[in-house]
Amino acid sequence: MSAPSAAPSEDTVRGYLKTLSNWGRWGSQDELGTINLITPEKRRAAARLVTHGLSVTCARPITTDITPDTTVQPMRFMVDSGEGRDTVSPERALQRRGAAEFIGMVFHGYTITHVDAPSHYFWDGRLYNGRSCNAVTSREGATVNSVEVLRDGVTSRGVLLDVARTKGVRWLEAGVGVMPEDLEAAERAAGVRVEPGDILLVRTGYYGRRLAEGPVHPLRAGNPALHAACCPWLRERGVAMIGTDTHNDVTPLPYPSMGNSFHVVCLVAMGLWLIDNADLEDLARTAERLNRWEFLLTVAPLRLQNVTGSPVNPIALF
Repeated sequence: MSAPSAAPSEDTVRGYLKTLSNWGRWGSQDELGTINLITPEKRRAAARLVTHGLSVTCARPITTDITPDTTVQPMRFMVDSGEGRDTVSPERALQRRGAAEFIGMVFHGYTITHVDAPSHYFWDGRLYNGRSCNAVTSREGATVNSVEVLRDGVTSRGVLLDVARTKGVRWLEAGVGVMPEDLEAAERAAGVRVEPGDILLVRTGYYGRRLAEGPVHPLRAGNPALHAACCPWLRERGVAMIGTDTHNDVTPLPYPSMGNSFHVVCLVAMGLWLIDNADLEDLARTAERLNRWEFLLTVAPLRLQNVTGSPVNPIALF
């Protein structure tokens, strides 16, 4: 077995912003980024992977709990409820026969499964495809590179690479960065190969650890994730969307002056859409039971206008 590769220098990772750039690749007005890699042929081939008729969610539950990793507590206000409806007169009951609620949340962060649009991050004042960061305003929101460009949803071949399983552990330890050789080892273990237009899901076991041991704040306790060293590999393989069971950046941060370096390179340079905070535990168990690590995957963001992302419930179909 070859020795693990060393993490690239910060200068090298900063260089990815140019060497891995997809700016102009699909035209100067493009906002889809790597979603362009999902062709009609790719979708048809993905649909043929459904043989068992079995569906599995990849989303965490959205709760109003306050936990150490909660960025902003989601809000649920009941506008109307069923309390006391069984004691009112039939005449009054006619006026109140339903329940409804208001839901509010900041989905970016560490707990809610969501997709990041390319408008979510900028570098040196620029968004994906060279747009000015001033196009994301306090008044109008993300006027370019908004999640609304995915209004028709994302459907493609999904591939699960279970790095924790490949390493023979329940979960990767905090601060561990998944490297390209880890992805390739997981490919070999699963007997699959990531191909252009795929939606890649990578399991570190981080959410499984949260379920087993309780939540912690990742900026204080640390967390595993894909290292920015994987960005050239993702571009070479033509990954259309990447999702993990983490918030998609290693902490402690390997390059503090870059902040979330994986987000920066993927979203700004590559236009590579991210799924943060997935629940891949049931998916991993199902894939192992069926010995099937590829499947049809659908991701349908809410049709939110001028927004930098959306809560999602990715569904894998076997």
